[in-house]
Amino acid sequence: MTPLSNANGHFTGHGIAVDVALFTIQGGTLKVLLVKRQQAPYRGTWALPGGIVGPDESVDAAALRELQEETSIGNIYLEQLYTFGELHRDPRGRVITVAYYALVNWQQVELRAHQRVSDASWFPVRRLPNLAFDHRRIVDYALERLRNKINYTTVGFQFLPRQFTLTELQGSYEVILGQRLDKRNFRRKMLQLGILKDTRQLRATGRQRPARLYTFAEPKVIKLQEKGIIVPF
Repeated sequence: MTPLSNANGHFTGHGIAVDVALFTIQGGTLKVLLVKRQQAPYRGTWALPGGIVGPDESVDAAALRELQEETSIGNIYLEQLYTFGELHRDPRGRVITVAYYALVNWQQVELRAHQRVSDASWFPVRRLPNLAFDHRRIVDYALERLRNKINYTTVGFQFLPRQFTLTELQGSYEVILGQRLDKRNFRRKMLQLGILKDTRQLRATGRQRPARLYTFAEPKVIKLQEKGIIVPF
């Protein structure tokens, strides 16, 4: 990647950057991935994974590359969130960032700090440290988008393993929305949508009755999304 800055760290022209808000659910808590910066500005401060777009790459490719380089996480689906272009968002000069957000099951990724960062860790969205640049605003915007989309897409499934119980599915929705949902009402509506496939397998959960395991029927999910069907809870 070719930097767009001079020896003093200031940009010689307009810079185009990417930043990624990557969410997971861990221990019943919604968390976002942060990295600790090793370079100025904001050295030693937590930030979203990201960086400057290279002259010969797309913004999508840059977002995936930056995530891989700084956290060793790759091969995940990213969705463009918003473009942040306030005049003074970066002390080095004029930088416009294309923000992305993504959802991942934390057990399916191997998190490891890598290039340009000294640490990488999951942080509860309700207890974030001070963030570099305008990254707190990006996290808040991504969280708002996530909560809005849960009513008409299947984003809640992204946090789950391939097979899951209805209790786990409801738990992911409750964590995202930040509120409790009626168990009977939630299950009835989910089953009526026809987006769940019964695996005919059970999972033992302590002294309680074994719980039935489900997967989601992807073609049906996509069809529901295309029709814009809303799941009101």
